[in-house]
Amino acid sequence: MDYDEVMARFDVVLGLEVHVELNTESKMWCGCSTKFGAEPNTHTCPVCLGLPGALPVVNGKAVESAIRIGLSLGCSIASWCRFARKHYFYPDMPKNYQISQYDEPIAYEGEVRLDVDGTQYTVPIERAHMEEDAGKSLHVGGATGRIQGSDYSLMDYNRAGVPLIEIVTKPVYGTGTRGPEVARAYMSYLRDMVRALDVSEGRMEQGQLRCDANVSLMPKGSTELGTRTETKNVNSLRSVEAALRYEICRQGAVLADGGRVKQETRMWNESGGFTTAGRSKEEAEDYRYLPDPDLVPVEASAQWVDELRKTLPELPAVKAARLQKEWGLTDLEMRDIEGNEGALSLIEATVVAGADQAAARKWWLGELSRRANETEVELAELPISPVQVAQVGKLVDSGKLTDKMARQVIEAVLAGEGEPAEIVKARGLEVVSDDDTLSRAVDEAIAANPGVADKIRGGKVQAAGALIGAVMKQMHGQADAARVRELILKALQ
Repeated sequence: MDYDEVMARFDVVLGLEVHVELNTESKMWCGCSTKFGAEPNTHTCPVCLGLPGALPVVNGKAVESAIRIGLSLGCSIASWCRFARKHYFYPDMPKNYQISQYDEPIAYEGEVRLDVDGTQYTVPIERAHMEEDAGKSLHVGGATGRIQGSDYSLMDYNRAGVPLIEIVTKPVYGTGTRGPEVARAYMSYLRDMVRALDVSEGRMEQGQLRCDANVSLMPKGSTELGTRTETKNVNSLRSVEAALRYEICRQGAVLADGGRVKQETRMWNESGGFTTAGRSKEEAEDYRYLPDPDLVPVEASAQWVDELRKTLPELPAVKAARLQKEWGLTDLEMRDIEGNEGALSLIEATVVAGADQAAARKWWLGELSRRANETEVELAELPISPVQVAQVGKLVDSGKLTDKMARQVIEAVLAGEGEPAEIVKARGLEVVSDDDTLSRAVDEAIAANPGVADKIRGGKVQAAGALIGAVMKQMHGQADAARVRELILKALQ
């Protein structure tokens, strides 16, 4: 069903459950490493394998991170909370239950305010609670890497027990046709927030930030919530928006045909751009929650919470508003920055390193953004630092490099050839500005182009561009173009 047609007939209600993988050195209940990419089942022990008699001990750093996340979301922090066992069987849960929090989360009742293209939205937060991650299933023998069609499955328990914070919204009403965009903006906000807090790298491609996207439709004028579906483990900003848009259209078609939406989990097919049915969605009572008898409750004193509150950095939205005002940027210019993931912090760091903010924006949003897109990495992953970009900018400002030459220097830095000043010296890239060398090149250009010279003598000063181009070609692009123009006009007076 066409999206606009669905929007004309139904109101959308969203619910987003976001899992944040914390960057602690050790797991939630044991001392095993959380380092990503290790050989399968090398970061395991009796605790995270759920062996009989193994007892968990809570990770204090993870609790601190949970409180700081809760405070940043505007949540109240529970003075006392405890862990619960969430029972269900999956092969990637070696204990046959997940240690999580149920009716007593560490943080509750907050909100996130978003600006989406100039329109304000509020996403109400129900809770942020602590839990552990599951292991990873590897399906072998099929064409897609999924269980369907595979010959057998292998289990990697390295991820089992890695600390997670799950951030759960209340039903989100009133987003109108912008619902999928609001969800994407919310995910982007959370990613920037956890990075600013330094509690997670927020790398969605590595599963460090993933979203279970719930959506239901209500007929226009109705106040009764429709049946929801939950699209599991969506792990990119673009996919969150696309998956919700697809589900809205799918549910709209079902309801328009007189059918009923089935409450279920669904899986997002990235390559095909559609969702597929997973399993019937359980309710809370199906999990048989009970307090975990092996873990003591967590008591967060007011003094401890206040101490952690003092460690909170300037949040990304506040920083963006401040920098927009300080730099005198228009809303459109600011949206250009925020539309490039990670660009704002990189530009700010480049300015702190001594660059002009306009030059910093030009390099990060232009040449470097293009390089990131070509190599399919985030801006921050490019092998060039804000300090190096600032150094390139200073070389341009001082007249030692042209923009064209600066791009060559950036290319060399990305290739690992060294620091900008070293590259300029090694490649002989510095602009030639001494008059003796330039005058000789100007005289040769005039002699080789007498017709152009006559036009300039006759008052057609714009014809000087042809001679400037000839000099630049002769000097391999390393001449000071402004000075060349001055010398040409002086010679042809």
